[in-house]
Amino acid sequence: MAIKPRTLSGFMELLPAPQVQMERIMEILRKTYSLYGFTPLDTPAIESAEVLLAKGGGETEKQIYRFQKGDSDLALRFDLTVPLAKYVALHYGELSFPFRRYQIGKVYRGERAQRGRFREFYQADIDIIGDGKLDIVNEAEIPSIIYKTFTALGLKRFQIRVNNRKVLSGFYQSLGLEGQSGDIMRTVDKLEKIGPEKVGEILTEDLGLSGEQAKAILDFMAITGTNQEVLAALEGYRGRSALLDQGLEELSAVTRYLAAFGVPQENFAVDLTIARGLDYYTGTVYETQMLDHPEIGSICSGGRYDNLAEYYIEKQLPGVGISIGLTRLFYVLGEQGLLNDSLNTAPADALILPMTQDLTSAIQLATRLREQGIRTQLYCEQKKFKAKMSYADKLGIPYALFLGEDEIAANACSVKDMRTGEQQMVSVEEAAGLIRQGLDARGEGTVIVER
Repeated sequence: MAIKPRTLSGFMELLPAPQVQMERIMEILRKTYSLYGFTPLDTPAIESAEVLLAKGGGETEKQIYRFQKGDSDLALRFDLTVPLAKYVALHYGELSFPFRRYQIGKVYRGERAQRGRFREFYQADIDIIGDGKLDIVNEAEIPSIIYKTFTALGLKRFQIRVNNRKVLSGFYQSLGLEGQSGDIMRTVDKLEKIGPEKVGEILTEDLGLSGEQAKAILDFMAITGTNQEVLAALEGYRGRSALLDQGLEELSAVTRYLAAFGVPQENFAVDLTIARGLDYYTGTVYETQMLDHPEIGSICSGGRYDNLAEYYIEKQLPGVGISIGLTRLFYVLGEQGLLNDSLNTAPADALILPMTQDLTSAIQLATRLREQGIRTQLYCEQKKFKAKMSYADKLGIPYALFLGEDEIAANACSVKDMRTGEQQMVSVEEAAGLIRQGLDARGEGTVIVER
């Protein structure tokens, strides 16, 4: 019996046209990250389980794909940060710091597959790793890269929300809640989803805070306004904790530098509710939201951490980075109708249809067009003319080129614009220019179109 073909639940498999759209997004990410001096990096999808699970425990260990091969205990990477930590520790003596890398690769998590959540998915990460120290200007540059990246993709209505964990930790310290700051941050992180009343109940009933402490926290989180208004309000808390004061200085510096990096005020907001759920982050933290689609959640997040590779090397390696869950972002953009369907997703710009038995001239024409940078496909199957045109139509190839005895005798070819139906015979030398001119006139636009 034939085996029924199927794709495992939680694994994305795209048809050719959307795959081209995904590749276009990756291409823009690579180009943008390179503009800021980041080097590409690739690490193995499979690592020693001991290396990947150095930190161990929690949800990570439950979700990891782990298996035995002979005597080896192996695991699939569940993010790109742990492999980066291993890489930097392993190659510490060969790298130059600050080490700036980007990586776009698949990661694996054995969690329950659901709408928009995948077990195999692409992440796109950038990180800046320092040796001993890392200047605050790097924490300001990261939002500018987020801005540049999403603008290049075609987004306009998005906001990068920024906070500093030291401000939060220092504030909780001033309330005598230093030992519970992690739990409180994770609770406060739910404010937007469940509202202040429910958060207040969790703080008092589950975490055992007094009513006064819970009110002080909710009042602190309710500080809103322009970036300058929020920072001015925070000045009223200065002096309560050295850690809070340090965080306030860093947050003010990040805000000050952002204008010089070219990030408009409307795309950046100081938001005290942003904490990121991981204790991993120690300084500036980021979340990016599409303003017209808050239901999508954060499309890019990350922050500052103090010691990237503490489980592998004794060197202090602070860093700052962000991650885009690329597969999920692509899925929700498609679901919301925000991917630009007018983009040319054809595998070729021109399809040559030989009308003679001898294919030498057709092959020569294809070779000359390719030398001019025109993506060219040669169709030599023995099909009826209608089937050949249907093939070009189905793939969305912009131009069909016919080459018969008359064209060969005249050192020419007939070029048909598949969109308008217009057809003209031009010299072989003119064909590439005509196609290039037509492609340029159409313009390809951006990958994402906000409606």
